[in-house]
Amino acid sequence: MSPQQSSPGRLGWWRPGRALQVIPLVLIVAITVVDILAPPEIHLGPLLIVAPALAASFGGARATTVAALLAIAAQVLIGLFRDGLTTANHLAQVAALIGVSAFIVLLRVLRDRHERELHQVRSVSEAAQRVLLRPLPDRIGPLRLASVYLAAEAEAQIGGDLYAVARTPTGTRLLVGDVRGKGLASLGDAALLLGAFRAAAHLHSTLPELATYLDGSICWDLAQPAAADDPGEDPGESFITAVILDIPDDGTEIRMVDCGHPPPLLLRRGTVTALTARRPAPPLGLGDLTPDGYQVEVFPFGPGDRLLMYTDGVIEARDSARSFYPLDERIGRWAGEHPAALLAQLRRDLLAHAGGHLDDDAAMVAVERLGTGPDEPAAGT
Repeated sequence: MSPQQSSPGRLGWWRPGRALQVIPLVLIVAITVVDILAPPEIHLGPLLIVAPALAASFGGARATTVAALLAIAAQVLIGLFRDGLTTANHLAQVAALIGVSAFIVLLRVLRDRHERELHQVRSVSEAAQRVLLRPLPDRIGPLRLASVYLAAEAEAQIGGDLYAVARTPTGTRLLVGDVRGKGLASLGDAALLLGAFRAAAHLHSTLPELATYLDGSICWDLAQPAAADDPGEDPGESFITAVILDIPDDGTEIRMVDCGHPPPLLLRRGTVTALTARRPAPPLGLGDLTPDGYQVEVFPFGPGDRLLMYTDGVIEARDSARSFYPLDERIGRWAGEHPAALLAQLRRDLLAHAGGHLDDDAAMVAVERLGTGPDEPAAGT
């Protein structure tokens, strides 16, 4: 092993966090030495409170307590070298240092407890996301998939936006939806729709039949007494916008039912086309339609084409000037990327536009139909 290779190992103990923990100790030693050597009329002992305050800003309760005890010991040492601990001045300084240090330690203990609780909440949110919003497979049939979810609430990893995929005997069905509202309050409706879609996507032969079943499931749930009696929710205002796609394995098209949702974007040969429905249906939970009330839209979708589905949290993200995110303009920059890379670029650009935080949940799903060239697997594999 060369010296260049071994140096990082020998210096691995020196980390920025440990370097910061040395600062309070250095301050205590410096203040103590200067105070002892200074003229009698100069008293620097009160500055010792800076040590536990600094320790609390980047260390835990244990490091803060150690810094506080060392500061108190230093104040006592200063008193011994000065006029003695019996003077009213030094007794007052020691008492004040003890009181303020105890308060700082208490605040650090409470902050540590809050951070542990927040970590537990995030762990539960991540577990709920894995169960409810199952990660989409990288490959399914002749399709390559990728997805991104951005929650508006910092403590949550999931909210009212949703997506799901299901295989049928002839192809793949996709659902992207957005529950009215945001955050954890809309989680129940999202779970209901996802469960209904996964149970019925392969049972109903046509998209209108599937949409009718999903709409009926939402309407039935909203009609339950528990929902109507919930003081925090008005069941008359609950609904879910959604887009449901059917992508046959043996074909060059997609079939779509749009229930009041933003239109998907088709990326083909560097152009971006919005797949706008001529007659969109009402959002799920409001329509109460029969299968005849849903119109199936058909669009081309051949090998090499990419499709982006998203929720309104993407297009309604605002920058500091309150301008909406220009998705149609930006997405063309990454039209040639595979789905995972496309969404990675889009996620970074969206967060940069919004200043790092979204006001609403946002979900994005990218789909690519694979070709049959030498570098691409054949359809149906």
